[in-house]
Amino acid sequence: MKEFKTVAILCTVPFIMVLGNSMLIPVLPTIQHQLSIGASQAGLLITMFSIPAGLVIPFAGLLSDRIGRKPIMVPALIVYGIGGLLAGLAAVFIEKPFYFLLAARVIQGIGAGGTYQLAMALVGDVIQGSDRAQALGLLEASNGLGKVISPLAGAALALITWYTPFFVYGVLALPIAIAVWLIAKEAPVKKEQQQSLREYFQSFAEVMRENASVLAMTFLSGAIVLFALFGMLSYFSDILEKRFGLEVFQRGMVLAIPVFVMAAVSFILGTVLKSHMNKFLKWAIFGGLGALATGMFLFPLMNSIVTFSMAAALIGLGTGSVLPSLNTLATSVASKKSRGIVTCLYGTVRFFGVAIGPPLFGNCLKSELNERTVFWITAAVALIIGLCAAFLVNPQDALPDAVKSNEE
Repeated sequence: MKEFKTVAILCTVPFIMVLGNSMLIPVLPTIQHQLSIGASQAGLLITMFSIPAGLVIPFAGLLSDRIGRKPIMVPALIVYGIGGLLAGLAAVFIEKPFYFLLAARVIQGIGAGGTYQLAMALVGDVIQGSDRAQALGLLEASNGLGKVISPLAGAALALITWYTPFFVYGVLALPIAIAVWLIAKEAPVKKEQQQSLREYFQSFAEVMRENASVLAMTFLSGAIVLFALFGMLSYFSDILEKRFGLEVFQRGMVLAIPVFVMAAVSFILGTVLKSHMNKFLKWAIFGGLGALATGMFLFPLMNSIVTFSMAAALIGLGTGSVLPSLNTLATSVASKKSRGIVTCLYGTVRFFGVAIGPPLFGNCLKSELNERTVFWITAAVALIIGLCAAFLVNPQDALPDAVKSNEE
């Protein structure tokens, strides 16, 4: 693969970004006890990170189209790390730190808004043809690997103190920011290549209009799979503690199962799409959403750690099937001139899915009716989106250059 060093260092960006939420999920019950708050309030630590990230992402994408990916990504990584350090310091020095933690998580989320999606856009800039699907599969697999490691890391760090995970963000973010700046390759954006803002938005509107159905399926699919995954993981973490009495590290081990499945499937599918994009891309989306819907339907019917884990693994399998295909669509339907904002809008809806899931599923703990209703409605929505994608997504129309390169 060309530009291997660039892709390799960019894989560290989704890895550290996903720590922002996934590392805290097994620690949420512990945080509830330490701060004397409920499950919904603890879920706000996820929401107050994800909503600012989702709001910032489109602006980061717009700026990156104008001045470059790295000049936005590197400062964003630094802000991300600072937000984590501020959260850790608030926990150490403030007697009742909950609202200070939320404020620090907002800062951290603002930084996160300029990370993963810009790494995807930069890969889209430097990798062409069918190699792009493989490179994006590696990024999603790195994101998935972060999801695998982060529950275990968060649980292990929480054995020291419940707030130790917050400090890790700062420790990791700064060296990664320096490495991205020094190693990742990016062609400079020359002034003569820049469009006026009017031309830029006209170009963006044309991309959105010409690819409306494909982008609608991309955005909706990205939102629903991450809403379902993070909502399920947050809920699963709670019932592992309250129903089965698992300690924090044991919870991390169980929660690593579905995200390991997701990471493995993302890696494998990225490689498959490189050689068989036209044949598999659409059906990976449809099949993945079908698997996720099945897992969401079964999950509230389970009654043991083993059966819960099997349903959760099915949700992870579905998520891992869907995301590499969506990433390829989001980064390939637009040219380099507007790729940043299109990719980042896709990132925004992903983050909103992550933001809404944990607090909504946290409320499921209040009654079995609410539990089944939320899981089953989510399953139905995922299945409907999957059926729509089967009819509306055509790789030959959406990605003609990638499909042609693939077939050659």
